[in-house]
Amino acid sequence: MSKPNASYETVMVITTKDGEEATTSIIEKFKGLIESNGTIESVDDWGKRRLAYEIQDQLEGHYVLVNFTCPPEFPAELDRVYKITDGILRSLIVAK
Repeated sequence: MSKPNASYETVMVITTKDGEEATTSIIEKFKGLIESNGTIESVDDWGKRRLAYEIQDQLEGHYVLVNFTCPPEFPAELDRVYKITDGILRSLIVAK
């Protein structure tokens, strides 16, 4: 018997140095990945913000918050994909 889906939220900080198109494609990639493994409840695009401190020689990042439900095994896979994706400066996944 599989475990019931749990609620999560994730925040991605995406590099802005590659332009608007690259940012949009990264957002769409992760929305697709989450949708194929669970259900997206909301996507909140916070846009370009100044970083609290410099990350990889950058002072700005594009922030996106996604609320979703999925099986409890998926967040570990999502985190793995975040880590190997160029353009993701920081990410955080939290169980609600």
